[in-house]
Amino acid sequence: MEPNRRDFLKVAGATAGVTMLSGSFLSTPVASAEEHAKIPMAESPWDQVPAILAKITPPTFPGTRFDITAYGAKGDGKTKNTEAFRKAIEACNKAGGGQVVVPKGSFLTGAITLLSNVNLVVSEGAAIRFSTDPKDYPLVYTRWQGIECMNFSSFIYARKAENIAITGPGLIDGQGPSGPWFDYDKKRQPDWEQLQKQAVDNRPVTERKFGMGHFLKPNMITLYECRNILVEGVQLRNSAMWNVHPVLCSNVTIRDIFVHSRGGMVDGCDPEASQYVHITGCRFDCGDDGIAIKAGRDIDGRRVGVASENIVIENCSFEGRWGALTVGSEMSGGVRNVFFQDCTVKKGSSYKPFHVLYIKTNKRRGGTVENIHARRIKATDVDREAIMVTLNYSLTGPGYGPIVNPKVQNITADGFTVNGVKKTAVTLDGLAESHIRNVAISNSTFTGVTTAKPSIKNADGTTFTNVTINGKKV
Repeated sequence: MEPNRRDFLKVAGATAGVTMLSGSFLSTPVASAEEHAKIPMAESPWDQVPAILAKITPPTFPGTRFDITAYGAKGDGKTKNTEAFRKAIEACNKAGGGQVVVPKGSFLTGAITLLSNVNLVVSEGAAIRFSTDPKDYPLVYTRWQGIECMNFSSFIYARKAENIAITGPGLIDGQGPSGPWFDYDKKRQPDWEQLQKQAVDNRPVTERKFGMGHFLKPNMITLYECRNILVEGVQLRNSAMWNVHPVLCSNVTIRDIFVHSRGGMVDGCDPEASQYVHITGCRFDCGDDGIAIKAGRDIDGRRVGVASENIVIENCSFEGRWGALTVGSEMSGGVRNVFFQDCTVKKGSSYKPFHVLYIKTNKRRGGTVENIHARRIKATDVDREAIMVTLNYSLTGPGYGPIVNPKVQNITADGFTVNGVKKTAVTLDGLAESHIRNVAISNSTFTGVTTAKPSIKNADGTTFTNVTINGKKV
């Protein structure tokens, strides 16, 4: 871990006004009804949301425009414009900020690196199309599945930048299926095992080198150790791996984007070890998780030790596979204070959703997942469990690192309306060594459920209040 990492992520007053009160117990005995009346009722965890959103402010930019065609770019779909993007971004940054404009046309490019105070504007009718040549993606400091390393640059990358944006309404096309990336999935295992072993051996990150000659494919957008981020309005298609991946970031707004992806490991949005994140008005039609909140993996995630926290997700639609909202499985730095509301989950053109809310971890992860709250969620045609919490997720592989049991606690789901569930409405799958604690399901209706009885194993303090499954009260 580099020095000052935690200092970089500190947000002044981060805990002010956002203390979790739900689930607390009064330990002082009350002698009389009069004294009892003086004790305030525990607040709803949702009372924290306004305070969290008040700390999330999208960046603004000067009106100065830097059209990439003025730096030699050609929108013919054939000319490689990597240098034109670099020159325009550097000029914008040097001038104190503004808008790097991609006009109408099809602009082929290699990796794009954003700098502070730059808004990359993808205009109506514009398309950024990324090269399918791995040589166009140099080594950068990044994470791969939650472990820090040097690997291919993401298609769009930034590190230690402030006030950056990617805005629409144009298209960002990763051309993933046209490149070699999905073949990498068949070849990556030796590299992946090597990276995990390097993390256990505490090998310096700068010595964990992959990229060319290796098979750990790149993400679409990775913003690493950045502050004050806006991703708005753009269409993202054909990623090679995760689409929007803020890592160790703070003050992040992602709104009104459309993500369309197919294949494996092509999540829509993966905030990782990031704080104060607002995801709103987005549509996710993905071959993997819609939103997956992460915080590093196993011993490396615990080494970095930065949580994902104070995240609000609202007014989004999910039409993809796996989880609409997933937490984990890379959660070793901790995930807390996540709010998921007013969203729809449904069958898309290609997939049924496997889960509405999916929390997954295992014995190697360690860390704590707590204070995950969901309400007013409508879902149809769920292909597995509607609410799934498991501490027994995927222990395949060489098993590098010690056994460190995770903790999962304080989860609420209120106002769910789910029609059609192939397995169970609610499955809680804890460990004998680490029980899931304090899951509360309330005011919810599940219909068309194949197995009506919830599956509860190694879980304490589970409650169902005003919940019906297939018309029968739980």
